[in-house]
Amino acid sequence: MNTLSIDAPASKSMSHRAFICAALARGNSTLENVLVSDDLMRTRECLTALGAEFVDDCGTILVRGVSGFACGAGPVDLFVGESGTTCRLLTGLAAAFAGHFRIHGAGRMHERPMNALVDALASLGVGFSFETKKNFLPFVLHSGGKLHGSVAIDISESSQFLSALLLAAPLGPSALTIELLGTKVVSWPYVALTLQMMQDFGVQVVVCSRNKDTWEEVDWRELTEVHPGAIRFVVRPQAYQPRQHRVEADWSNASYFLAAGAIGPAPVCLRGLRPDSMQGDRAWVDILQAMGGTFRWNEQGCTVFPSALHGARLDMKSCPDIVPTVAVMACFAQGPTEIRGVAHLRFKESDRLEAVASQLRRAGQGVEVLDDGLIISPAPFAGGQTIHLSSFSDHRIAMSLSLLACAGLVPAFDDSACVSKSFPGFWDTWKNIQDALPNLTSAGRSDC
Repeated sequence: MNTLSIDAPASKSMSHRAFICAALARGNSTLENVLVSDDLMRTRECLTALGAEFVDDCGTILVRGVSGFACGAGPVDLFVGESGTTCRLLTGLAAAFAGHFRIHGAGRMHERPMNALVDALASLGVGFSFETKKNFLPFVLHSGGKLHGSVAIDISESSQFLSALLLAAPLGPSALTIELLGTKVVSWPYVALTLQMMQDFGVQVVVCSRNKDTWEEVDWRELTEVHPGAIRFVVRPQAYQPRQHRVEADWSNASYFLAAGAIGPAPVCLRGLRPDSMQGDRAWVDILQAMGGTFRWNEQGCTVFPSALHGARLDMKSCPDIVPTVAVMACFAQGPTEIRGVAHLRFKESDRLEAVASQLRRAGQGVEVLDDGLIISPAPFAGGQTIHLSSFSDHRIAMSLSLLACAGLVPAFDDSACVSKSFPGFWDTWKNIQDALPNLTSAGRSDC
């Protein structure tokens, strides 16, 4: 059985953070293997509006960091498109500068709540003028550029609110101490990615854990999860340092091809993935193991083999981006799969719980939507037919549902171009999988 070998795309999460840290460094940084996508272009444009410069040079990007920012009379325009990462991280970053900033987006961005970050920044003296609805885009942010003191933030809906404060904090006049509110913390690994990138660019964050009535410094790399009231972050004024940096491969976008290896006719090897990555979606291999799948690491990368999968109970709060992938993969398993801990998926580019459920039901699968997850009850597929699917203009819905081709179906999407948000080359890369599928000529992409 021949193995399909595919180069894993660059990490979207790390590319955003590399852009930001390089843009804040005084001097020139060189970034390699940065993901090219709509979301990354929005972050790049916003950072340019804040004074950074980007120069493309034969596949690498030269970033000239902000040497000084002077806000004019009118607000600086920061258009975030449909990128939640850009919106949240750049809102925090704008608050670190003195001036007025109009932050607005497109699609569902104006429906995605920002109250946790708005409340935290407001407690630090940042003002907001909401144009339509309180705590939602579009709004104008008014800042004196002096983030310091103490702040508490609720990240039960998104860890990006905390990452926004962490990335902005080194620009303040004195230390900023950040504590966590709420009852839970979602997607902690993404915070670890923020801390990792800040350290790569010369900025240190002190992380402390509560031990009874005292706080003790801990190594954030050893934390697998955190709890409100039990963790705090202290960021002192520091200068980001220019670097030459290569962005690692992306576990989220690799998941579609790895899943194809488990449920398709041939093994699939993803080259370039790091087995020691701090990306939360590296948990995909743990999930595969829990479902009875087989994989192997070697010097080339991670190879997944066709496997007899079984259902499992999965807590995916730390890896929400791969929930659609796992949900589709679960349709090929014996027995039901229960996914929990991902209520915050309702506030992505689409309501991903309802979106996944509705489209898998079109494919004849049993899906129950829970408050914080899904129960997938597999049923036999009726292969050999075209199935018309809605992507809900959500890149992760389209890419994950493409896996239905492994059941002998021909997915046809109403908006195949939505993948450009995070993986513009997806369909070209997916052709490697498509060509290995028997008796199918158009397993995906075609718009309805």
